[in-house]
Amino acid sequence: MSSSVAPPAQPTALYGGTSGRRVTVRDIAAAKERHEKWPMLTAYDALTARIFDEAGIPVLLVGDSAAMVVYGYDSTIPVTVDDLIPLTAAVVRGSKRAMVVADLPFGSYQTGVPEALAAATRFLKETGAHAVKLEGGRRILPQVEAMVAAGIPVMGHLGLTPQSVNAFGGYRVQGRGQDGDELMTDAKALQAAGAFSVVLECVPEDLAARVTSSLSIPTIGIGGGNQTDAQVLVWQDMAGLTPHTAKFVKKFADMNTLLGEAARTYADEVVSGVYPAPEHTYR
Repeated sequence: MSSSVAPPAQPTALYGGTSGRRVTVRDIAAAKERHEKWPMLTAYDALTARIFDEAGIPVLLVGDSAAMVVYGYDSTIPVTVDDLIPLTAAVVRGSKRAMVVADLPFGSYQTGVPEALAAATRFLKETGAHAVKLEGGRRILPQVEAMVAAGIPVMGHLGLTPQSVNAFGGYRVQGRGQDGDELMTDAKALQAAGAFSVVLECVPEDLAARVTSSLSIPTIGIGGGNQTDAQVLVWQDMAGLTPHTAKFVKKFADMNTLLGEAARTYADEVVSGVYPAPEHTYR
């Protein structure tokens, strides 16, 4: 009597996969090994989280960009942990498969390990987030190491780190010349500290490519060219809601025009008495 061994299950694609469970850091690592590119988007509420989740986006970032696109500030600096907690919880509730990553806002981790652990712990306990993201390289390694040791997955962020915009003197490309060597050192240090991935924002394409090939963890580009392992955009930028965007943004829809037309059509029908029609009225 012969016996046969079932072939190993094929890995589920990170983008558009149907694993029936949440994407994990192991899935992210496996995609890197397969040289599989994948998309990440921001989300700040349950409705858009559901739409992106059902579209197969494997990672959703509740970014501190909420400071601008949700709360109306002109930078990410004013937003707080208390501001982001309810947004992150909503994204977790609105999604089923995507890994939800919460940004640690400015001031919540820079001062030291206890503060960083406290902020990250709040996001995991109070919102159900699956990982946190923080900006910086070697200067925040103790925080990264402590969070990883505590079982908190950490996504790094190098290059243009918006929380340091005042120190940079504005939103400018980072990592040119000798600064590129420093960024490479920071990226390797974050990997050694246990980060499971690293965002590379507004850096020269060749530098992003070199960092990507030098790391065993995935890189996520935003203004870093197409040689990174993944890409991320603020969803309002991607969908054409934001009036002014950076060079690296491609608008994949024109939601600004679409929503404006819908609002004007609705208003016209209200003013003219066309809406609500009989089919929209209870009897």
